[in-house]
Amino acid sequence: MSRIVRIVAFGCGLCGGIIASQGPEYAQQYRQRLGGAIDELRQVITRFDADAQASGESRESAIVRLRSNTDDFVSRQGAAMQANVERLRNLETHRETMMQAGPFARVALMARDGDRDVMEAVYRDFEPALPVTEEGVLSTAIGFVAVWGGLLLLIGFVRSLWRRPRQPVRASI
Repeated sequence: MSRIVRIVAFGCGLCGGIIASQGPEYAQQYRQRLGGAIDELRQVITRFDADAQASGESRESAIVRLRSNTDDFVSRQGAAMQANVERLRNLETHRETMMQAGPFARVALMARDGDRDVMEAVYRDFEPALPVTEEGVLSTAIGFVAVWGGLLLLIGFVRSLWRRPRQPVRASI
C-alpha cells in the first residue's frame, strides 16, 4: 500500500477518533444541563408549595383547585404546574438511572431515554472537547481504529479488484 494511502487513512482515523470522543462529552454536558433543569424545577415547585401552604392547601389540592377553575388562564396554570411536577419526577428518575449506569451505558441511556428539551438545549450550546476520562479515551481509540482500519480494509479490497489477473485472450485459428 502506498505511503500516501496510509497517511490519509491515519488522518481519517484521527478524525474518527475525535468525532467518537464527542459522545461521552455530549453525555457529560447533557448530565450537567439535566441537573440544572432539575434544580430550576425544584425551585418553581418549592415556591408553589409555599404559596399553597400559605393558603391552607397541599400541592395536590392547590393544583386541583387551579385546574377546576372556570377561568381558562387559571385552569391552564394548574395544568402547567401538574406538568412541572411530573417532569421533575421524570427528570430525577432519569438522572438517577444515568448516575447508576456505567460510563458507556450513560451515552446509550441518554440516546434512548433522554429528555428531548434538554438534549436540544445541549445541542444548541454544545462545545466540543476531548474528554480525558477512561470513557473518552476508549471512545477516541474505538473511533480511530474503526475509521482507520475500515478505510485500510476498504482500500485494500478495492485494490484487489483492480489487481485481478486478466485471462489471456486466445486467438482462434
